[in-house]
Amino acid sequence: MSHFIGHLPAVYINDLKRVAGKTRILYKIADAALEHPDKSVRDVVFPVVNEQTLRDLVAEYKAQGGAYRQKVQEVMRSSYRNHYRQILPALLEVLDFHSNNTAYQPVIEALAVVREYVSSRVAWYPLEVSPPLEGVVPDSWENIVTEKDSAGETRVNRLTYELSVLQTLRERVRSKEIWVSGAAQFRNPEDDLPRDFDQHRATYYADLNLPLSADEFIASLKTQLTTALASFERFMAKKPSDVAIGTKRGKGWITLSPLPKQPEPKHLPRLKTEILRRWGVLGLLDMLKESVMLTGCLNCFQSTGSREAIDPELLQKRLLLCMYGMGTNMGLKRMAGVDPNITAEDLRYTRRRYLHKEHMRAAIAQVVNALLRARLESIWGAATSTCASDSKRFYAVDQNLLTQWHARYRAPGVLVYWHVERRSVCIYSQLKSCTSSEVAAMLEGVLRHCTDMTIKHQMTDSHGQSEIGFAFSHLLGFRLLPRLKPIHSQKLALVEADTQDNYPHLKEALGKPINWEAIAQQYDMMVKYASALKTGTAEADALLRRFTRSNLQHPTYQGLHELGRVIKTIFLCDYLSDVRLRQDIQEALNVIEQWNSVNGFIFSARGGELLSNRPEDQEMALLCLHLIQVSLALVNTLLLQEVLAEEKWKQAMKQEDWRGLTPLFYQHVNPYGRFTLDMTERIPLSQTTIA
Repeated sequence: MSHFIGHLPAVYINDLKRVAGKTRILYKIADAALEHPDKSVRDVVFPVVNEQTLRDLVAEYKAQGGAYRQKVQEVMRSSYRNHYRQILPALLEVLDFHSNNTAYQPVIEALAVVREYVSSRVAWYPLEVSPPLEGVVPDSWENIVTEKDSAGETRVNRLTYELSVLQTLRERVRSKEIWVSGAAQFRNPEDDLPRDFDQHRATYYADLNLPLSADEFIASLKTQLTTALASFERFMAKKPSDVAIGTKRGKGWITLSPLPKQPEPKHLPRLKTEILRRWGVLGLLDMLKESVMLTGCLNCFQSTGSREAIDPELLQKRLLLCMYGMGTNMGLKRMAGVDPNITAEDLRYTRRRYLHKEHMRAAIAQVVNALLRARLESIWGAATSTCASDSKRFYAVDQNLLTQWHARYRAPGVLVYWHVERRSVCIYSQLKSCTSSEVAAMLEGVLRHCTDMTIKHQMTDSHGQSEIGFAFSHLLGFRLLPRLKPIHSQKLALVEADTQDNYPHLKEALGKPINWEAIAQQYDMMVKYASALKTGTAEADALLRRFTRSNLQHPTYQGLHELGRVIKTIFLCDYLSDVRLRQDIQEALNVIEQWNSVNGFIFSARGGELLSNRPEDQEMALLCLHLIQVSLALVNTLLLQEVLAEEKWKQAMKQEDWRGLTPLFYQHVNPYGRFTLDMTERIPLSQTTIA
């Protein structure tokens, strides 16, 4: 669709405005009009909603009307006929589509008709063919797919029908209701599930720590939901100052006051100055070298060839220069002059033979695990099971399939999804397209990180959560704790119908009761899908494509949605009544923001733009960035611990200093200048190795 929109006249593109907060704008207009019904629009309405906003609203409404849709259809049909259709015969010859759902058999039948007449030049399908329309042609396209001939017969336009079939096919393939023989990402959805689930059902349930009985599972949920609602009702009965339900802004509107500002750490700047005084300005390359020397993570890199004759010390230098050049975005050519015995071609050879995604992830996990072991509990506290996750957009060239337009940032690029634990160490990173599901990325990171950390609490922003995300988090045994930006519009689910009177202070925010029957009927299938995620038979992104709003009729989606409503309501009750929980979530997400600021410091060369058009090179560059950043965190942790080992520095720390203590700082780090790489020189630390 985006390819076709690019051909629209500028006048139509300019009218595609996105006016945020339409409900709030309507409320303001209505409130002002009711207060001053006899005054003019210019005197009453324009002061609360300016004239340009109203013009934008009118333009947006017109752009979404019939004239705009008709223009889009004309452009799409013209582009398809003159350009895109050339590849259709070849695609239909090699791709074999199937569906396990009888509801989508009309699409399969439509594809058979398209395949039969793909080489024909007729404008309309013959009358005896009768290609299926219902469930295939979108309602907005039906008036241009069917036409009247000179005899008054209703005919199906061949080219327009092909285009509408391809649109429907795209949506159904994305949700995996239609699958492709021999494909990997779009394979038979049954292959995503554990094949031995029925034979080892009890084992899979035990692995997820879930009861075999759906009744027992539902009884536990009902108890938890009833307790959460009752507790929140008692909290709201006390009329808290920071939470309100059903304010004058509108029925059901939840108002939540901003969190109070916490005191600034006063001693941490002096602590960082002391580190700079003792160790001076450290080169970022030296910190990476120190990290690999402490952990031995270069042993993770093995040649893809059958034999290798490179001297081990020379190979270490090559690997370090490759990782530094890619992780800072300087490139391999600019790192070739660091050692006179290493050329740019040597680095390219090392990159091809040694640096691979699996090796990089193993090295990152080794450094992270070493850092977790090196931490002193007296300084950093007990080991945490809390992790936060969020995405960051990186600029990328648009000559590859992964780069997409990002709607929020209004620019092309790719997303990197980070999982950062509470004390600022990233345990997992993923390269994603801008339209991929952040909920799937959140689940993937929790399940696939290879570090020693056990995640029991996963914190995200609004984009990393959904009812489906809440459902899978509960089934997989961790708690999803998002910071919900649209908190005002959230609804609390009821245990049973006609129980609103039990919660008089929550009435305005109460929604529909839970459909427990849907959960009971789909309990086994939900556990089956959760097992597929945990065991890795399916990727989270591929599996969650089946459970989107475009596939509402899927029975398992309905069961997961109801389960997600239960878990989300329990969370909302805790979130709104516990200011400490909201503070913890905010602090954890602030750590992500700090992590992203260090990304900008390290990955700064060439404007921070990913210039490669190969997704494999992009992913390798970002994994190298990840390794450099955790190496920085490791060395900084050891530096902080050496200073805080002295009693005078430890005694000066206040509560707010301990709260703000982080290894993600770089005032003493220099990533630029003339590089030297001497493997015999070390940063003077009391710890020379981390087992």
